[in-house]
Amino acid sequence: MSEGPKLIVGLGELLWDLLPGGKQLGGAPANFTVMSARLGNRGVIASRVGRDALGEEARAYLAPLPAELDYLQMDEEHATGSVSVTLQDGQPEYVIHQPVAWDFLACTPEWLALAQRADAVCFGTLAQRHDVSREAIHAFLAAASENCVRVFDVNLRKPFYDARVLTDSLQRATLLKLNEIEMPVVMSLLGLAENSGSDEASLLQSAQQLLDRFPLKLVCITMGSQGSLLVKPEAYHRHHGIATEVVDTVGAGDAFTAALVSFYLRGAPLAVLNEAGNRWGSWVASQRGAMPALSASVREMIEARIFRATVQ
Repeated sequence: MSEGPKLIVGLGELLWDLLPGGKQLGGAPANFTVMSARLGNRGVIASRVGRDALGEEARAYLAPLPAELDYLQMDEEHATGSVSVTLQDGQPEYVIHQPVAWDFLACTPEWLALAQRADAVCFGTLAQRHDVSREAIHAFLAAASENCVRVFDVNLRKPFYDARVLTDSLQRATLLKLNEIEMPVVMSLLGLAENSGSDEASLLQSAQQLLDRFPLKLVCITMGSQGSLLVKPEAYHRHHGIATEVVDTVGAGDAFTAALVSFYLRGAPLAVLNEAGNRWGSWVASQRGAMPALSASVREMIEARIFRATVQ
């Protein structure tokens, strides 16, 4: 495996979850980037916030974390992204406000130069809900080098996705990551299977269909506490998860993606990718918040467990 820090970009939304008990900073690309940086990479957040109190608070929150903020744009006209979360009969309900700053991502000359240097870029569906941000994301992906790993982390959020967004993204992706609930939705929208299931055999078949149809090199399907399934054109690997006491699942999937991409860039085999993703995803699930503090001792412990599990 090739060593050395990689330049990894999280491209898309940065937002505050406004919860009944307070607010938490998040957005899948930002969560992904922070964890990517914690794993020894050069992580860059490519997003946009408003020139308002929430924007300033977001920058202050991120400042002590290892991800770089030099490409975080400031918007003079639109508010920083936020999501209102309320509980109805114990179940969370979300209002993802619009329009907000990250709906107006601008693929500036600085961003284009960043794209050309990137080893990997992670993007999803939510930040493509507006024509302006969607065009900026597509321009960034087009500017990236042929060897850049384009990671499409689906993250379906109603009503901000459709067949067009999925198809356009899959045509541009190297690596697809989604969960077992999203896979049947994606297959149905693409017209590939009306009744695809979420059992392991159906997920494997769906992944193989996507690999046949799109220029993908790897499909990753996460399955919550049941682990994950990684599928390449010529092979697949199943991991049955890591037992953990769950505190908060927010950001766990993004940590999984960050670990997966970090090890993928270094040429790791499927078993190592799966072990690393599950280890880091389960650790975030055992903590509160999407960007929990990570000590050197905890990082070393998890790295040692990944190594032990993959050499047995």
